[in-house]
Amino acid sequence: MPVEFKFPDVGEGITEGEIVKWRVKVGDSVKQDQVLVEVETDKAVVQLPSPTSGKILKIYQKEGDTVKVGEALVSISGQEKKERKSTTVIGELKESEYVLPPPKEYLNKLSGVKTKTKTEDSKPKTALITKKYDMWGHIDHIPLKGVRKSIATNLSESVRKAVHVTHMDIADITGLWNLREREKALAEREKIKLTFLPYIIKAVTASLKEHPYLNSSIDEKSEEIVLKKYYNIGMAVDTEDGLIVPVIKGADKKSVLDIAKEIEILAEKTKKRTVDLMDLRGGTFTITNVGSLGGVFATPIINQPEVAILALGRIHERPVAKDGKVFVIKALPLSITFDHRVVDGAEAARFVNTIKENLMRPEKIK
Repeated sequence: MPVEFKFPDVGEGITEGEIVKWRVKVGDSVKQDQVLVEVETDKAVVQLPSPTSGKILKIYQKEGDTVKVGEALVSISGQEKKERKSTTVIGELKESEYVLPPPKEYLNKLSGVKTKTKTEDSKPKTALITKKYDMWGHIDHIPLKGVRKSIATNLSESVRKAVHVTHMDIADITGLWNLREREKALAEREKIKLTFLPYIIKAVTASLKEHPYLNSSIDEKSEEIVLKKYYNIGMAVDTEDGLIVPVIKGADKKSVLDIAKEIEILAEKTKKRTVDLMDLRGGTFTITNVGSLGGVFATPIINQPEVAILALGRIHERPVAKDGKVFVIKALPLSITFDHRVVDGAEAARFVNTIKENLMRPEKIK
């Protein structure tokens, strides 16, 4: 009896995916659990295994197509078995090539016209020639898909739902700078790259405990604010496909070195697109480091369904006057964007002040 294998629910809240690569073709014999297809979902690529042994009778979707959960992917001859979920993640996603139309044909039809082509079954099919010039000059058409499409959707949803306000300040991290310099050698012996981020994550989690509304979300159905009693910190990672946010789970219970090691592992997997879907879920607060590229302040957009996100600026030397004297400090710019529906400006300022105080006493936040 033929089995119609449908796109399963592969993760929390995922409703669709894009076909990246078929591992089989019509007529192939497959075994149960053999990988049939690679599908890019929300920021990760998953492998979907065959639910049964048999022969591939029909493939319903082609590479590049968007398929929704529940839609048929492939028909297999064999004994029907229960569909199973898979969150196994694979390597980098290769973009499909963009093929230009023949120059002569294109120039003759610059405005974009429909032409007739033939398919394998000899039935005529309509194709649209894409314009490569507008009235000002040469242009390219880049499909909005995959990770970039997911980012666009999520950011638009965040702006539509949340009332974004950004508060900015500067933290004196001179003491943290000196502490990190002393502890770098210890970390290197354990083959760990020690940056400032693990200390900042510890300072943030300690501050969230004092300001719980920054570690919350809104349940719009029940019209309730949900205060989270756990501290899962997302860190924005810059990849070739866009920003992806893996999450450090239970950050308040981990040491600085533990967090540093986990940051390395998650960042590497994220850039290689081998990060597991569950490593991208469950965040309660997000940190993004614009300073790594030279920025000072920013207005980051909240990572839904969280209510706040902290942007770190470039650490720099800054003169500060105190008691008639001028001192040079190591300054860390902080930009906190918060959802004004949940957090008032005064509470956001108090939260940042607590972060600053914790960063000035880094030895107490280990």
